Amino acid sequence: MRLRFYNASILSMEDRNVTKGEVWINDKTIEYVGPSKETDGFDEQIDCEGNLLMPTFKNAHTHSAMTFSRSLADNLPLDVWLNTKIFPMEAKLNFDHVYWFTKLAIMEYLRNGISTAFDMYMIRDASNKAAIESGFRISYVSGANDFGGVEELEEEYLKHNEQHELINMQLGFHAEYTTSKENMMKIAALADKYKAPVFVHNSETRKEVDECIGRYNMTPTQIMDELGMFNYGGGGYHCVHFDDKDYEIFKKRNMLAVFNPCSNLKLSSGIADVKRFIDEGIDISVGTDGAGSNNSLNMFRDLYLACVLPNVRGEGNANIDPFILLNGLTSVGPKYMKLEDARFIKAGQKADIMMIDMSNPAMQPVNSIVENIVYSGSPDIVKMTMINGKIVYKDGEYLTLDKKEIIENCNKLVQELKL
Repeated sequence: MRLRFYNASILSMEDRNVTKGEVWINDKTIEYVGPSKETDGFDEQIDCEGNLLMPTFKNAHTHSAMTFSRSLADNLPLDVWLNTKIFPMEAKLNFDHVYWFTKLAIMEYLRNGISTAFDMYMIRDASNKAAIESGFRISYVSGANDFGGVEELEEEYLKHNEQHELINMQLGFHAEYTTSKENMMKIAALADKYKAPVFVHNSETRKEVDECIGRYNMTPTQIMDELGMFNYGGGGYHCVHFDDKDYEIFKKRNMLAVFNPCSNLKLSSGIADVKRFIDEGIDISVGTDGAGSNNSLNMFRDLYLACVLPNVRGEGNANIDPFILLNGLTSVGPKYMKLEDARFIKAGQKADIMMIDMSNPAMQPVNSIVENIVYSGSPDIVKMTMINGKIVYKDGEYLTLDKKEIIENCNKLVQELKL
């Protein structure tokens, strides 16, 4: 199918310049980006009416099916929240739970212009089914730990990298504090075997870091690097409590730091020094984390906070260019999700595109489109989400999902989980 978007404003994310013109899609791929010109042979033509086309967001850290725990266990520190509320209920989850609660997350993702989740969760066959039916991308990372998943990790890694074009998987594990040195060594051996990066929750709380230093006389970043975990790169989620050597390792290993400000604030984990990562030349991105600790999957809120919270640490001198955060979310993060071909509005790239409603009051006046998106944007400005050349969300309507059915099933299943 060939599709033409015309009369568009275009933010390619190759730089911060906005151009006028059109974008042509041929099947799943962007065929042309540029000025209007006469042509034919399109199956559909869409007048953008001056609205903005830009790359979709890629949620760089989340636990999609944790929508079951939204507003279920609030106002607790991380360790209490996990051990007394979340882990016991997660032990009850089955295929149906993960399938329906992942679909609920995907509905929220699509209205936020999110095309991809870098998702750490269990029962991946269930979330596969949900994603493929929805036309949504998932890049998995394993949450293996001492409770399970380490022995099956290689099989899962190979399977999910061969299954479907919308699905892939990276090596990873939950965290240092849930994973023994022996199991971390097994994961490091797999990374060496496949010359693969490794992704993990890292230095989310001060307690996590202090207890790791007590065990190994090293921070989580340092012990994992010593074990060879990051010889081929990888990344960390949260990255709140870093010391100088941690920054050096991330820079040396060409790693990704993913910030989750809403979750960190809600769990009293702290504020990541985003400016330091930028100044060190470390790649960064943003994730919502799961709905149990956020509780929203509103990417605009996390994007805004990731940009402004460092001003608190920097005493008003952080001065982060919002384009850097926006670029991390649309174009830098995907490099680490095996999505090199879904980063820009550019010929040859995958057609993962969102349309921003420029008639929304929050987007006016147009002093700077980038600043408007980061500082005043919300899901309300997302007019359309396209993934892999297919429009899956438009003008508030889900084109691949049954909203009523999903909500009814999720409410029924969460009541069962509480029994």
